[in-house]
Amino acid sequence: MPRAVLLSFFLIAETSAAAYTPRPSKITDWCTPLVARLPKISLHECLGSKLSPAGASSLNGFPLLIRDLPADARHTPAIRVLLLGGIHGDEQTSSAIVFKWLGNLQSGAPEFQWKIAPVVNPDGLLAPKPVRVNARGIDLNRNFPTPDWQKEAPGYWARVTRKDPRRYPGKAPISEPESRWVYDLIEKYKPDVIISVHAPFGVLDFDGPTTPPSRFGRLVYNRVGVYPGSLGNYSGIHKDIPVVTIELPNATQMPPEAEIQRIWLDMQKWIRLHVAAPLRTAKNASSGVDR
Repeated sequence: MPRAVLLSFFLIAETSAAAYTPRPSKITDWCTPLVARLPKISLHECLGSKLSPAGASSLNGFPLLIRDLPADARHTPAIRVLLLGGIHGDEQTSSAIVFKWLGNLQSGAPEFQWKIAPVVNPDGLLAPKPVRVNARGIDLNRNFPTPDWQKEAPGYWARVTRKDPRRYPGKAPISEPESRWVYDLIEKYKPDVIISVHAPFGVLDFDGPTTPPSRFGRLVYNRVGVYPGSLGNYSGIHKDIPVVTIELPNATQMPPEAEIQRIWLDMQKWIRLHVAAPLRTAKNASSGVDR
């Protein structure tokens, strides 16, 4: 690997590590640095999200935060949704919009069961200048254990990206605490669908079974691609868990409030029609229930 590329990895890790005091112990300790980087998110909104440490931390010791929200008992069987934001630290809106949607869930009983992690890559977000990669200079969205990862991921990085340091997959799959945590979460939670928010392509991407969404708000379905080590490839294609990737139009400027809400409503409608309905029909049929 060229010396210049290696040097860029070390510089990213060093600047990320210096971004904040590690291992915050109180909610204000993590909300204060997060809201300083997240557009249109107030300290009040962060505190009101009621996130809690998931028991894992980033490389720099920042807790990986999660919120569990059970489904209303009227909706059975409960459809398990995993909502992720901020896998890339320089896509600040991908975390901020998840905080907005968490606010929507504070009132009323959710139709689905949710696990929500707005900031999967806190070290990238909280670096002196937000960066895509984590504190070790690894693209978390190229670090999931897709088939033939050892051959495909490094080869793709070298051949197609020309060893772009922003897309370095690492030396082994799930080598990073952040990607390992998401991997473990999928294994334990067994979501029926995963929603992963990114920016700034301004489209919807989809991997896995069932019908892709045609539109969330102004975002329309347009395949971005299948990449070795990506979450969509791993969960959608390899694990057969539908994965919707929401690509917001801008990484630093939030959509208008009306568009934030329209994406949210369209997302839930799609889950209801194309995830919940088929699963409930299949489960009722297997249990012999005659509707």
